[in-house]
Amino acid sequence: MPKLDESRPFLPVNIAIITVSDTRTEQDDRSGDILQKMIEEDGHVISARSIVKDDLSAITNKLRDHIASDQIDVVITTGGTGVTGRDTTPEALKEVMEKEIEGFGELFRWISYAKIGTSTMQSRAIGGVAGGTYLFALPGSPSACKDGWGEILRSQLDNRHRPCNLVELMPRLQEHL
Repeated sequence: MPKLDESRPFLPVNIAIITVSDTRTEQDDRSGDILQKMIEEDGHVISARSIVKDDLSAITNKLRDHIASDQIDVVITTGGTGVTGRDTTPEALKEVMEKEIEGFGELFRWISYAKIGTSTMQSRAIGGVAGGTYLFALPGSPSACKDGWGEILRSQLDNRHRPCNLVELMPRLQEHL
């Protein structure tokens, strides 16, 4: 059974949050606020936070900027993962990622199915790696952000999580270069 190994050190991770939306502002970005609060309460560092329009090139450019930064280990987006014409966040991640983490989207939808039933099929949550940076796209609802962070990313971005976690793999993400 998964557990925390208290003999291992907690290693804070530098995380960027991108809210993808044509309508959200800093004043009403509830999903971004929830992610930031949960991430900081868990001891991690918010290295950047922004709101980007639902535009493939704008999202891709912001992802590339974060991937190139030595100050960012993980990028979490919220929004733009649905099936409408303006929802292009998964396409943006696929454009920049080197490897997809298929299990992230699968696990997210499995958790979501228990809460919203078959409506979860509309979610295109996705995870991957690019340039040594983890990338995760969550739906734009506050509930989806709580599920994505609280039930998946919180433990996988904690070096103490056993039997394994994403943090311990960080030094090896670029060994192919």
